[in-house]
Amino acid sequence: MDRLKSGNLPWVITMVAKKLYLVVLLLLLAAGCQQGGVEQEKTRRPSDKVKTAAKTELSRQLKINKDALLQGTNEQIRIDAATVMLFSEDPQAREILLSTLEQEENSAARIAVCKALGQARGTSESIKAGEDFVGPLIDILTTKDFSEAKLAAEATLLFRYEQISVPLEKMASDGTLPVKARLNAIYALKLQPDMRAIFKIIRLLDDPEKQVATEAENTLHSLGIPVGEDIETREQIIDELKRKGINDFLRDWLVRQETQMRKLETELDLWQDMYLSALGKIYDGLSDNTAKGQFLAECLGDSKEIVRLWALEKVSQWRVGTKSELPAELGPVLVNLVSDQSRDVRLKTAGLLSLMGQLNSSQRLLQQLEVEEDDDVKTELFVALGGACYYAFLPGSDVKIPEEIRKKTLEWATKFLLDENPKKAQKGAEVIKKLLEQDGLSSGETERYFGLLAERYKQQKDKADGVLRGELLNAMALLCGPRSVHKAEASKTFEPLFAEALSDKADLAREASAEGLINIDKTKALGKLKGGFANDSSAKIRQRVIELAGEVGSGEDLTWLAEKLGSAESEQAWQAMLTIFKTVDTEVLDKWVERLSSQDMETKLSDEQKISFFEMAERKAGGDKNGEMLKNIRGQLARLYSKSGRFEDAAKYLGLLREAAESPEEKEAILAQLLDVYLRWPKVETAAQLVENCLLEKDLGPDNAIVLSIDKYLTEPNAVSEPNAVLAALVDIKTAKKRPMWAEQVRRWTKRLSQPVDVK
Repeated sequence: MDRLKSGNLPWVITMVAKKLYLVVLLLLLAAGCQQGGVEQEKTRRPSDKVKTAAKTELSRQLKINKDALLQGTNEQIRIDAATVMLFSEDPQAREILLSTLEQEENSAARIAVCKALGQARGTSESIKAGEDFVGPLIDILTTKDFSEAKLAAEATLLFRYEQISVPLEKMASDGTLPVKARLNAIYALKLQPDMRAIFKIIRLLDDPEKQVATEAENTLHSLGIPVGEDIETREQIIDELKRKGINDFLRDWLVRQETQMRKLETELDLWQDMYLSALGKIYDGLSDNTAKGQFLAECLGDSKEIVRLWALEKVSQWRVGTKSELPAELGPVLVNLVSDQSRDVRLKTAGLLSLMGQLNSSQRLLQQLEVEEDDDVKTELFVALGGACYYAFLPGSDVKIPEEIRKKTLEWATKFLLDENPKKAQKGAEVIKKLLEQDGLSSGETERYFGLLAERYKQQKDKADGVLRGELLNAMALLCGPRSVHKAEASKTFEPLFAEALSDKADLAREASAEGLINIDKTKALGKLKGGFANDSSAKIRQRVIELAGEVGSGEDLTWLAEKLGSAESEQAWQAMLTIFKTVDTEVLDKWVERLSSQDMETKLSDEQKISFFEMAERKAGGDKNGEMLKNIRGQLARLYSKSGRFEDAAKYLGLLREAAESPEEKEAILAQLLDVYLRWPKVETAAQLVENCLLEKDLGPDNAIVLSIDKYLTEPNAVSEPNAVLAALVDIKTAKKRPMWAEQVRRWTKRLSQPVDVK
């Protein structure tokens, strides 16, 4: 668990990774990789030329390289210094390297030289007097430190087998040497893609030293070579390998190594997953944000790339998924990772910093951008730099950066904008938009960048792909928006381009152009857009025009908006109409009360939409001067309330209508509606009281509206009230005078419901 907490990979992963590296190495060699330009001389020890090199004072650069090799702060610096000297024409550089290989006390420097030699195999550059390194490398195999011996063995692959076979085979066979040295020699032989090395290992199976014989056997098993049971059998194995020839030998070896490599890759993935899972459990088990921040900071500084990437993902999740601020100590660590050795770490970090302008990362981002070689990383660095500059120049920002950084960022933005790659050009336009929205640039500077955007757009006008045109127009549109300090200048430059681009076949271009015109002048834009663009093929444009009508439209826009009712934009059109209705006079409103009460609108609007309109219309209609209009509105509301189950509201409005009724027939019709409301509410006693009041005035025959309303209710299969309960309440009504028609009607209902009653 201590190893997990310290951020180091378990030793098993390390061993698997080393095996995988070895297998890849063997594959490259077996596939016929050329041994990097070592001059083909057979001398084992350093040449006399090197030994007798003039002991002149080292040049300044060579001294810097020597110091970096011997005292470098990290391994990569030491390897880079060794590599520079390895390919140097200066004999003193080679003498420094040879001397370093003999320094047992400076293991880090010696390892760096071995790695530089190992990496030299993949280059076409020639190493002068490269054979001088054979002896020191063979000597390192005698060390007790296997990590050094392993690297020295791998470095010997730089040479042809003839150049190293004699000392290597002698070391493996020499019983006077320490066993450790002999085992290291067997490891070096194992790496060699040469049958003679295999023959030597086979013959070591009979070595009197048990450890040597066992190591030889294990090595052959790992290579898929049979070991035989005795000397004679083993000689037959050697003869068979010779008969097959080098090509068949390497082909079989390659197949075995590919199989082994797949196995090791699977094993490595498994252990890595287990390790990252363990890190996750530790992280999730931490009690507070401070502890979590410290843990992530340690992981971000871990030497293993997969751990740094894991930590970056956790930081990203924290940044996006929670409302709490990241711990302050994570900021500097994240900023430093933009120059990480790993391309993937730099890419992930840049993407994360693009969302975190408050970290004051612009200086480091700019420095890395100027030296970055990976194209994808460079783009992400640029985007992050643009975001950091934008944040720094926001009003009230606590991040302060030199004006020079903004100017250099705009220079980079120009390079990206003018790049032939559409994605890069889009990123350039986006950063220019961000920085030109803010104050601090002269009118001459803003005009220059506005001109660059316009010119880049014109270059795209005839291109089939309209995505970049749309993105450029979108940047221009935002520069004409309310957040832009330079809105007036931008509007003057870009308005003609917006008007022209309305005929673009690309939806994105038309959408951005429409938005640009709206940002410049909403009323003028509505006049231009509401004609053909209310029915544009782009849903975004249709919705935007409707929204604009709700903002600045007038009564004349109600007609075309009404045509949208029942369409995909129905709700949006209706909301725009409601907004306009609040601004029109009662004469216009009266016309729409009539129209929205008509049958053709029945299916285009929901009951709730109609209620919202008529409620607003009632408030706007006011007093007696709009009496007929008010009467119509309240009639619609009573009907809609009843239909929607809002019976109390329905009863209220029917009461108002009854008070305003001018004829007995009209009042009776309203009472019939009110009775229906009471029955459906249900308010059975109130309904019976209403009928009793009507019977006080006159008898109710079969054609009376009250009777018809009751009859309709009793025949409905899904009536709210129990029909028998309603009938019982009606039977209980007492009349002061004889009402024969009513009594007859009650008998009919009784007979229909099969319930004998005594009609009073």
